[in-house]
Amino acid sequence: MDIKMTSTTFEVPGYRVVRGLGVVKGITVRSRGLAGQFAAGLRTIVGGKIHEYVVMCEEARSEAFDLMVQHAEEVGANAIIGIRYDATELSENMTEVLAYGTAVVVQPA
Repeated sequence: MDIKMTSTTFEVPGYRVVRGLGVVKGITVRSRGLAGQFAAGLRTIVGGKIHEYVVMCEEARSEAFDLMVQHAEEVGANAIIGIRYDATELSENMTEVLAYGTAVVVQPA
């Protein structure tokens, strides 16, 4: 089944949950390369947005989300509700990003 809908709430307007399939998750661990760390280090001196880390974070969230969707498809869901993200710094330059939610089967209300 393909995931048609995702939501941070626990409902999908116009649909009703007919079956809950449990928690699904996607996890990735990312680190910034030496060149990116150097460039980001220079930016911290002058202040402002650190583009290198913004890009890394967006890529990590996107990858974790895609892995969560894949997990939901594997268990037969067509939607994921209650989506959340979590991040943990594993070391100075390494971060774990987790996307999780509840896989469900929904039908039009």
